[in-house]
Amino acid sequence: MMKQKPLARPSHSCFTNAAMTMALALALTACTHTNHKASVDSSKQGTEQYYGTNNPFVKEAVYFVMTDRFVDGDESNNYPEQGGSLPSFDLPLYADNGDTANVGYLGGDLKGVLDNAQYISNMGFTAVWLTPIVENPDQQFAGGEAIAYGGAFKDGGKSAYHGYWASNFYKIDEHYPSKNLDYKTYTNKMREQFGIKTVFDVVANHGSPSFSMPIEQDTFGKLYDQAGQLVADHQNLPPEKLDPHNPLHQFYHNTPDIMQLSNLNEDNAQLRDYLINSYLYWIEQGADAFRIDTIKHVPHHFWQEMAARVRAKYPDFFMFAESFDYNANFIAQHTLAKNGGISVLDFPGQKAITSVFETPGSDYASLLTYLHLTHGPYANPYELTTFYDNHDMPRMNASDTGFIDANNWLFTSRGIPVVYQGSEIGFMRGKAEHQGNRNYLGQENIEIAKTHPIQQQLSAIANIRKNLPALQNGLQVNLAFKGDHAAFYRVIQKGDIAQTALVLLNKSDKSHRFEITQYLDTGTWTEMRFKQKTQTIATGDALLAEVAGHSVHVWVKEGAVINESLKKELSQLMAFK
Repeated sequence: MMKQKPLARPSHSCFTNAAMTMALALALTACTHTNHKASVDSSKQGTEQYYGTNNPFVKEAVYFVMTDRFVDGDESNNYPEQGGSLPSFDLPLYADNGDTANVGYLGGDLKGVLDNAQYISNMGFTAVWLTPIVENPDQQFAGGEAIAYGGAFKDGGKSAYHGYWASNFYKIDEHYPSKNLDYKTYTNKMREQFGIKTVFDVVANHGSPSFSMPIEQDTFGKLYDQAGQLVADHQNLPPEKLDPHNPLHQFYHNTPDIMQLSNLNEDNAQLRDYLINSYLYWIEQGADAFRIDTIKHVPHHFWQEMAARVRAKYPDFFMFAESFDYNANFIAQHTLAKNGGISVLDFPGQKAITSVFETPGSDYASLLTYLHLTHGPYANPYELTTFYDNHDMPRMNASDTGFIDANNWLFTSRGIPVVYQGSEIGFMRGKAEHQGNRNYLGQENIEIAKTHPIQQQLSAIANIRKNLPALQNGLQVNLAFKGDHAAFYRVIQKGDIAQTALVLLNKSDKSHRFEITQYLDTGTWTEMRFKQKTQTIATGDALLAEVAGHSVHVWVKEGAVINESLKKELSQLMAFK
């Protein structure tokens, strides 16, 4: 069976011309950026510093690519013949109603990403997170329980298309590079030609499935070093049968973790060196940041050592982790300096965002509890990566307008936005992991996306964020969150930059008139999203704006903060963020 390429049909809802909007926004923001320094220098009130974080990665927006399921740019690296009697290419799963998923390789590679780098950049993204590209086994796994359509927590019959079953943490899997396109060349071209950073996906708690195979399979349960030498072998033994005196068993715990995956022993100093040195190697090959898989499965002491060794060589290197839990107090522990100071994906935020934007008539106020702008458990809430779905959970099950509203919030509120491939067309919306969540996207769908209303509106707001420091790193000052409407400021006053953005959100079907007076600075405000209108505000005036249904306004004032009440609020936010 060939690749599954389900097509998403574009909606014919009426929206403004996104391309013209983006061009206008970019033109104006380019002009205003040149005035930031003059604005601060000419103001005697520009001494107070207001900002979210000192980490420069906060300005990025991340497009998340499941490498094998994005675009097949080079068929010569597909290797459909691999696996023999246990093939690893194109392994469909069928539902009774005819829907399909797939647990085999389908051909996505580095060339497919690079070929579409301009598309990703045009949407306003400045970083691409790839699922792991390190070497994985070439067969489907014969042990465990067999996976079926819609199943979960079963690995039998699956291939390593997802990349999380490493057999060599130092070597790129043969399915991803092409002639004259290794990983280092890829990262350099993404950065130098398209201004796109690369996020490398790091795993520390497990390797490949390692036991329960009817007959031991080549490379499953094994680890090889940079020279290709075998350094660990589970030998198809259950964890409790491993021999602590056998050098090939010492990289593993003798207790299970996730299904039949090898449970790596972070207490072993050689294993720590093996992993951490591999992470440093990939930074040398061009990785700009790490996304860390399953961080909660590995004790804090490993992440303390890992973070210290990475930052000793790369002080500003940004890392964010998956701690799949909806308890903010639990996931926040990873962000603390004593535990490595690693940011996290905002799972409590994901739950709140989907509950609001999947449900017409929901209340914007439901989003407030996850922000933790003051007195929160996180070391810094502005460094969290925010998202509404990913490859490990059902995709957001929203309408086109629900996706548009979610993106308008994601790219204006605090945090670093992360969007999973295909969400720009509502691809496989509502589908879980083995129901289509990870289905092949493909070039056809990308071409559809270029005129899709979700993609057009995402591009418009993402490019505004890309060019407005206030939306990247400004403190968030909430004004009104009620029903279908929300209003808040983002304020940055740091170094040569002084800028205030007023965000007005409307997720209803009807237009809404906003009248803003609280904390409002006098001076000239310019609307960035649509017609570039300006309002000159004098003392006692209100800023008035009519925001269309399922839309957003971003009003911007350049220069230092004047309003004393706003200064007081910002000072409190600085003290308690």
